[in-house]
Amino acid sequence: MTGPETRQLILASASPRRRDLLARIGVTPTAIIPADIDETPHKGELPARYVARMALEKAQAVAAQSQGSDAQRWILSGDTVVAAGRRILPKTEDETAARDCLKLLSGRRHRVLSAICVHCPDGRQLQRTSETIVRFKRLTTGEIDAYIASDEWRGKAGGYAIQGCAEAFVAWLGGSHSGVIGLPLLETRNALISSGYLS
Repeated sequence: MTGPETRQLILASASPRRRDLLARIGVTPTAIIPADIDETPHKGELPARYVARMALEKAQAVAAQSQGSDAQRWILSGDTVVAAGRRILPKTEDETAARDCLKLLSGRRHRVLSAICVHCPDGRQLQRTSETIVRFKRLTTGEIDAYIASDEWRGKAGGYAIQGCAEAFVAWLGGSHSGVIGLPLLETRNALISSGYLS
C-alpha cells in the first residue's frame, strides 16, 4: 500500500481556474507542470475527437517528464473547446478574433466540450469528456464592445470566460458549468476515484 506521503498528483495545466476547481472537490495538486505540446487541430478533426486528443497528449507529455521518481504519481490534464457546429473556435489572442467569436455566438447555441485525462502510476489512462450546450442572448454592439474592453476574452476558448462578465450573456445552459470554466468536476472526481487516487 502506498503511503500518502508518496502519493502525488501533478496538474498538467497552468490554468488557475483548473486549480481552483480542483479545490472544490478537496484536491490540491502536489505540483503544476504545464504541458508544452502542439495544439493545432488536425485537418477535418471534429471538436470531440480534438479535445480528447489534447487532454491525452498533455498527460502523456508530462508523464514522460516525470519518470524516474519513487513516488506514486497521478497526472491530471484537461482541455476545453468551444464549438459552433463542427467548427472549433480559437483561443482568442487579439480583439478581432474575440469580436468575431462573440458575433458568431450571439443569439445562438454552441457546445463546450471539456475533456480530462488521468495518467495512473500503473500506466492506465482514464479519459472523460463532458459536453455542455450554452445559448447566448442576442448581443448588442455595445455589449460586445464592453466585453472586449474588459480583456476577459484574452486566451479564452471561444472568446469568453463564463466565470466572469460573460455569464450575463448566458440565456440557457445544459450540462456542466464547471466544464465550461475548464474542468468538469463530476467526470474529474469519478476518474480520480477509478484511478485509485481518491477513495
